[in-house]
Amino acid sequence: MEVSDADLLTMAKTIYGEARGESTEGKIAVAWVIRNRLARPKRFGLTVGAVCRQPFQFSCWNLHDPNLPKLKAVTSTDPSFSECQEIAAKVCSDKIPDPTNGAQFYRVIGTPADWAIDHSPCYEVGAHEFFNDVN
Repeated sequence: MEVSDADLLTMAKTIYGEARGESTEGKIAVAWVIRNRLARPKRFGLTVGAVCRQPFQFSCWNLHDPNLPKLKAVTSTDPSFSECQEIAAKVCSDKIPDPTNGAQFYRVIGTPADWAIDHSPCYEVGAHEFFNDVN
């Protein structure tokens, strides 16, 4: 899978914004949701960057989200962000298998979400549960 440097940076920032407080496994799971969404380009976008910045999909990119200024300011000197960059590169180059069973959605456990009604998580790690059966 070919991914531009800009897309890898956007993916790493998305992982950082959504899961920087999670374990390595939690960060990997979020990275795989991004990658799995590429299988549905009409819904989520044609590139990694487009998938990450799709409005209201990854809250860290929402205009008034408190994580957005952190995303804009973070650099590779932050150890957590450096790990996110490494994970993004490895997931995009198939060096880390998908632990989510093809999940394209996730949420913080216990957070209400209309899209999750009548769906069961296929994977859980840290504070997140992942879903692969949502249309």
